[in-house]
Amino acid sequence: MKIGLVGYQGSGKSTLFHWLTGVAPDPAARAGQSGMAQIADPRLEQLHQVYHSKKITHAALEIVDTPGLNRKHEGNAARLAAIREADSLVFVVPAFGQYDPQADLRSFDEDLLLADMEIVTGRLGRIDESLKKPIPRQEHLQLEHDRHVLQMVLSAMESGKPLREAEMTDEQRKVTRAFRLFCEKPRLAIVNVADDEPDPKRFEAWSTPELPVIALPADLELELSQMSPEDRAEFEKEMGLVGADRDHILRRLLEVSGQTIFFTAGEKEVRMWLLRSGGTALEAADGIHSDLARGFIRAEVMTVDDLVRLGSEREVKAQHLMRQEPKDYVVKDNDILLIRFSV
Repeated sequence: MKIGLVGYQGSGKSTLFHWLTGVAPDPAARAGQSGMAQIADPRLEQLHQVYHSKKITHAALEIVDTPGLNRKHEGNAARLAAIREADSLVFVVPAFGQYDPQADLRSFDEDLLLADMEIVTGRLGRIDESLKKPIPRQEHLQLEHDRHVLQMVLSAMESGKPLREAEMTDEQRKVTRAFRLFCEKPRLAIVNVADDEPDPKRFEAWSTPELPVIALPADLELELSQMSPEDRAEFEKEMGLVGADRDHILRRLLEVSGQTIFFTAGEKEVRMWLLRSGGTALEAADGIHSDLARGFIRAEVMTVDDLVRLGSEREVKAQHLMRQEPKDYVVKDNDILLIRFSV
């Protein structure tokens, strides 16, 4: 799961990256850099207590820090290329000094739109060139179809309508999926406020279903995270501060990105996995190992709550709370899966 951080120069984006991942920004990394943000979950320890497992493995998000964007939009399409493969985007906007966070949010939309239009118009140009050549009928029909879809997409972009809100069939979205267009990606905005901002929550009133907003002081949060727990508690008490919860931010990223958490558990390892919301047991099996998907027979499913309450798999089965599910079973948060498969 890859999250792209986007921000104009001076936004504090790299400070946020440092806080989330623990990886210090590298000024020499001109193409951006990435780090892993481990997701804490108390259910892993609960499962460990049941199985006394030898290993506990958390899920993690890959956070990609992009080069700071230019407010004049020059060269931004190239800078954004680093996160074309990201699954979702985080806009980091400063709300201190001379900066206008709402203006930055509007500018981001413009930069992303221009970058997407460049991709789509380039593909349309190549299709037009191909259609001038003698090619098989089936290939010609496919290119005509692709051109029709991309022209519709370009018209939507030019009218300012977000593509993620456009009414498109699954077949039409297949045409755009390969381009990983920014306008189709889920997004979250983080307003980076001053350390002494009296009311950070006021910025969260800007939230919409399409763009949730979180406000926090990135510099202060990074400083607090580098203190010992004792020093941090004393500092927060003296200053009357309530620090942001890093784990809460990561959970919001999971929600925005449409991810579900499931688990595998045993004496060797308890492990947390991520799966797209609405994902099936077969997809979960493939995420664990492709061999499990190829030889999939069934998934044995129980919940963390039932297992922890009853204390063992044996008791879960005795209470008829272990279910046998087929490959199209939709995995739910809190599920523990055991995939049965043939070699």
